[in-house]
This record gives sequence, structure tokens and C-alpha cells, in this order.
Amino acid sequence: MRRSCAPCPNSSSPAPSRPHGPEQPSGVGPPRHQPDVPDTSAALHRLSRLPDGPERDALRQEVITAWIPLAERLAYRFRNRGEALEDLQQVAALGLMKAVDRYDPERGSSFPSYAIPTVVGEIKRHFRDHLWGLHVPRRVQELRNKVRVSERELLHGVDSHGPTVAEIASHSGLTEDEVLLGMEAINSFSTLSLDAELPSSDGCTLVDALGCADPATEKVIDREAVKPCLRRLPARERHILYLRFFHDMTQDQIAHTMGMSQMHVSRLISRTCARLRQEVLLDV
Repeated sequence: MRRSCAPCPNSSSPAPSRPHGPEQPSGVGPPRHQPDVPDTSAALHRLSRLPDGPERDALRQEVITAWIPLAERLAYRFRNRGEALEDLQQVAALGLMKAVDRYDPERGSSFPSYAIPTVVGEIKRHFRDHLWGLHVPRRVQELRNKVRVSERELLHGVDSHGPTVAEIASHSGLTEDEVLLGMEAINSFSTLSLDAELPSSDGCTLVDALGCADPATEKVIDREAVKPCLRRLPARERHILYLRFFHDMTQDQIAHTMGMSQMHVSRLISRTCARLRQEVLLDV
């Protein structure tokens, strides 16, 4: 969409203020058609012929300054996608500088036709390389974008149900497996904080749903390791250990049950445990 021409600098009426970008610098020509589409063709031709030095640096800065409003307008198109507008404008400015440095007027193409794809490509590259919460291959990112666009185009109203996988596949030209892969990637762009509250959970957060290390895990491993050794024990020693460690009986209670002294029970437990420990270590 083209805007009306900017007022002539020599006009008596005051020029409207612009919220973004500096004033048109001298030496690069007056704005044409749009305030952010200046005529810098002469400056760009001159820039391509100048050797490195202060004069070229100054002219380069003038050209970049003249096109900064266009870069900011392109950045504005990508707002509300999880990145601050100020950061997107910086990325767009970087893309603009690359376009100015790489543009060759001898190729015949206009500078806007070269600069706009360069700036937009820099912004998209920024999203692809820096803003995904999880590492997702570029092909999957492209599938995600196609699926998202198709979902929006197929959604006919606020109250209508979302399109099915088959409908999205037919509309986008993808297979159903590719659609499912793209739908999975939609949730990979941004991650939720562990402190985020779960829907309909009465204040429960994601961290509340996470499991924790079971302190009994190591005991399970030890029990499995000692089982073969326990089977090789004499029946009396095995029964004493069973009463002590599984029924939590004291040595006095075991002595009364087995008809022996507490001292003898103590020696049997110590000797049997030492034997088991030695056998387990040998098996390891």
C-alpha cells in the first residue's frame, strides 16, 4: 500500500512529525512516494565507486540513515511474535547495513527490491536461530509455519472447531504425517516457565507435576544384588535376617523366638552380613 507524498522541504506548511527514524539526511535526495522510500540511487552509485576511507564511511552512514524508517516498518510487521519490537528493529538495521554493503547498482536492480528481502531474511533468520525454545530442524520449522497459516485460513469463525489434520493436509499440500510433525513443532517455539499455573488446577504449577528422585531406588538395586546370596544362606541365618530386617524385631525378640541367647543372635547377624557383603562385592 503506497502512502501520499511527503511535503516538499521548501513548503511553508510544517512537515508532519515522524515517530520513527531520523530526518532525511542531506546528499541522498528527497523522499519519493513514501517517507521511508527515499531516492538514494545517486548516493549508492557513488558509494560503490568510493575507496575505503572517511568519505565513504560518511556517505554509507547517510544512506543507512535514510533507509532506517523502512527497516523499522519491516520489523513492525513481525511484532507480537515473542520478541521485543526494539530488538527486531536492531536486527532489521543489521540487515539494512548488509544490504547497503552488498548492493551492486551495476546489476540493474533497484535498491528496495534488494534491501527488502535482505532485511526480512535477516529478521526471519533471527527468529529461526535465536527464539526457538527447543532446537528444531529448519525443515520442521517450515512445516510448522505452513500448518499455522493453513489453520488460520481454514478457521471460519470464533466458535467454529479447528480444522482436522486431513483438512490441513489437503489445504497446504502436505501429507498428514507432515502436518502432525508441524503441529508438534508449534508448541516448541516458546517454552513455559515451571512456575506457570496449569489450567483448571486450583493453583498447581508445572513444577508440581514433575516427578522427583525416589530415595528407595538404590535400595531396590541392593536388594536385587543380594537376593542370590540370600538363597545360598543356611535356613537358620536366612530366617534370622528375615526377622531382623523385614519384621524389624530386636535381637532379644529374635533370641526368644529362636531359643538362643541374644549374644549368639548378634554374632550370627554380624557374621552373615559380612558374608553377604563379601559375596556381593565379588559378584560385582
